[in-house]
Amino acid sequence: MGRSEAVPSGEPDRPEVPEQRSGDGPYLQVRDLRVRFDTEDGVVKAVDGVSFAVERGRTLGVVGESGSGKSVTSLAILGLHNAKRTTISGEISVGGRQLVGRGEEEIRRLRGRDMAMIFQDPLSALHPYYSVGKQIAEAYRVHHPGAGRREARARAVDMLGRVGIPQPARRFDQFPHEFSGGMRQRAMIAMALVNDPDLLIADEPTTALDVTVQAQILDLLADLQEEFRSAIVLITHDLGVVSQVADDVLVMYAGRAVEHGSVARVLRAPQHPYTWGLLSSVPSLHGDADADLLPIPGNPPSLINLPSGCAFHPRCRWAGVNGDRSRTEVPELREAGVPGHLVACHLSAGDRERIYRDEVARVGVAR
Repeated sequence: MGRSEAVPSGEPDRPEVPEQRSGDGPYLQVRDLRVRFDTEDGVVKAVDGVSFAVERGRTLGVVGESGSGKSVTSLAILGLHNAKRTTISGEISVGGRQLVGRGEEEIRRLRGRDMAMIFQDPLSALHPYYSVGKQIAEAYRVHHPGAGRREARARAVDMLGRVGIPQPARRFDQFPHEFSGGMRQRAMIAMALVNDPDLLIADEPTTALDVTVQAQILDLLADLQEEFRSAIVLITHDLGVVSQVADDVLVMYAGRAVEHGSVARVLRAPQHPYTWGLLSSVPSLHGDADADLLPIPGNPPSLINLPSGCAFHPRCRWAGVNGDRSRTEVPELREAGVPGHLVACHLSAGDRERIYRDEVARVGVAR
């Protein structure tokens, strides 16, 4: 992917960043990531041993209820946690560079240039006292110290136009409150992409947008990914969004990965009871339109006092199929009969197939 090179001759180039060691393999690789927060009530195990990888040009959807560890994982990748009260272990590799243990200044030079984030609420992410265009131009100049104001403005106007904002030169001088919700989200995307990052993390980018604008934002992300060949991590609770734009999906619960595989496999042949619950709680266009949705019983557990064994067992109808194993032993991610499709569940493959066929899928058809 080509980088922007419009730096005046004789002026300093971008700030020096940690050297990229390898261009082979996934651009983002996370191994056994653990994130802990020290609080007065105890240690919050926000992320507990999560592993995944994303290649250039591909999109990983990360799904789960609030408190499952999705956003904490993304903030750890970008180095945005408060180091004074956060403990991070494991490995985070971006473009072959290990980030865990690096200094804040090193990671800051990567943030925005090699990896960027689209935050969930653009109105609170954008500064109300500065024009939208000025904020985008500032993000560009941070990583292009030799660029002048005119060049930065031209780059910002160009990006506003590329994300579909009409009359970008005029919109450059407007403030966040003068943009609609959809336009603010487009501006956030322009800011994230202004330095051509190879990794883009989108945290609930379509939350609070109507379905028409949501579709436009998703199409925009797909078009820009095709242009820039960025690796994208899409964090969402909406499985419909995942089915539209993601190549692979990671299902998280209580800070752990419970299912991981291609979108086609996970959504068409889900293997974990939690994934079954997520799919069953989504409205269906088929079957009885008046049928009730099937919510997952109970609430997500406390991340300070996780249940023993499988964290999902207090809410799982089938936790007792294998005796007390679900209550005493933490399940590991294992292949679910198809290479690349992983599940962390004590139910045997035969039990999962039977339960899904006879109980879960049948109810879904009835709906």
